[in-house]
Amino acid sequence: MNLLDEPWMPVRRRDGSREWIAPHQISDLEIVVFDADRPDFNGALAQFAIGLLQTTTPVDSPSAWRQLFGSPPDKATLKSWFMPVTAAFEFDGEGARFMQDRSLKAHEGAVNEIGALLIESPGEQTLKDNRDHFVKRGQIAAMCQHCAAGALLTLQINASAGGAGHRTGLRGGGPLTTLIKSQRQSLWHDLWLNVRERSVFLAQGGDSTKTAEHFTFPWLADISNIQKPDGETSPIQVHPAQVYWAMPRRIRLDFDNVSAGECLICGRSSERLVRECVTKNYGLNYKGAWDHPLSPYYETKEGWLPTHPQPGGIGYRHWLAWVLGLSSDKKKQRPARVVEHFLEHRRGQVGGQLRLWAFGYDMNKDKARCWYESHLPLYGLADCEHEAQRRVESEVGVWLGGAEMAASCLRGAVKDAWFSGDARGDFSAIDASFWSRTESDFYSQLRSLVESARGDRDIDASPVREAWHRLLIKTATKLFDDEFVGAGAIERQNPHRAAKAFQQLGRNLRGPKMRQALGLPPLDPPKSKSDSKAAKRAA
Repeated sequence: MNLLDEPWMPVRRRDGSREWIAPHQISDLEIVVFDADRPDFNGALAQFAIGLLQTTTPVDSPSAWRQLFGSPPDKATLKSWFMPVTAAFEFDGEGARFMQDRSLKAHEGAVNEIGALLIESPGEQTLKDNRDHFVKRGQIAAMCQHCAAGALLTLQINASAGGAGHRTGLRGGGPLTTLIKSQRQSLWHDLWLNVRERSVFLAQGGDSTKTAEHFTFPWLADISNIQKPDGETSPIQVHPAQVYWAMPRRIRLDFDNVSAGECLICGRSSERLVRECVTKNYGLNYKGAWDHPLSPYYETKEGWLPTHPQPGGIGYRHWLAWVLGLSSDKKKQRPARVVEHFLEHRRGQVGGQLRLWAFGYDMNKDKARCWYESHLPLYGLADCEHEAQRRVESEVGVWLGGAEMAASCLRGAVKDAWFSGDARGDFSAIDASFWSRTESDFYSQLRSLVESARGDRDIDASPVREAWHRLLIKTATKLFDDEFVGAGAIERQNPHRAAKAFQQLGRNLRGPKMRQALGLPPLDPPKSKSDSKAAKRAA
């Protein structure tokens, strides 16, 4: 089975029907979205398709890019793009296989059931210690070849820490991915928005002179051709395109011991259900200044690192960092390269409303705590000039600074009301409630702000900031009084401590630090009695 010829990618058509297609069919405008049975498979399929297009496209000018956005290439054109890399996408057989270690033999590694490819499956140590209490072993004992390909791809992209020598993905375990999406309701448009001109992509990193196939697709040769034993793999050792085809895990699927039956992922009948795979540690160890085009990054003392989803999910508090970037004394973040390139070089070329599709696993070492996925609106930001985008960036930064301070004040007040001293634990539910309650108002303000910037109109910031301040006060006090503290059983409360915490919350929300964070002028201090008497005598 070759993944460039086989119809293995599940999609949804405009009429609501579902089918499986081969990669050269992705330009069909009647196809609107990938439609796998798992959301993480859909994210992986999108990255597969973008990576395949970026690796093979000859397009190298903005005008050629625009032409293909308006008039997608036909099947024959896509086949001609993909043909030179066909050998890299064989999925079974005796030789090199897609994202599988060609040198790994059954007797050399650990034999696992096929369900071990799924991110949430218990690891080897968990199984050994019999600690698979919540996610049990043996849940997925058989997959069709199509779902097995999706599972393998998803694991190599998101690979978390898996024990000694079981490498994480190129972006670490469970990276965040952000993609530009169009409102045109076509899979082709959503994919092509995240593909850049060939020379722009090749200039990003890596060594474009390393044209041997295994420098792009590492499974086409032994690992030693890229990385020395106990060594590392840095961008300069490989072709830039390997950023899409990283293979941190050594895995080989067993196609000898297959059987007929129903796939436990998609439910379809198959004559070749895959039941086992062999794994071994010490695969490619990706280190160094890797810069993945589909992930936002944040700066540390060690350099720029890819962003990962965190407890609390995805919301408007991430909008600025993931769309326009964030630069302050405390933290610096930048958007994914495809997002950055789009907003900088595609202004006025696309039309219609756009969104940012953000998704990824929240991982705690080798444990998947949650899959997060959300769409953040961009409104008409892509049509704004550079200076207008910077004005939006500055103003939204002020709003978020105030919101972060208000959330912190609320969290501290609830802790002070519940406990007599410093308390440790997971208080993320407090933050999540606050961000959720203020989200619709934020996006309403954002839409107006972007419309003003798009029309190059002056922005009167003060009234909007004052209104946002009032909303933050109202939301924080209401959550404190109605949901977190005031709603609790009275016999379990300390009324004096709760009242004191509520009063302090009000002072913090209305105090000078909050007004300073929102760029608002300080309030005049209340007049003392002596000042009032002096004013009367003067009159």
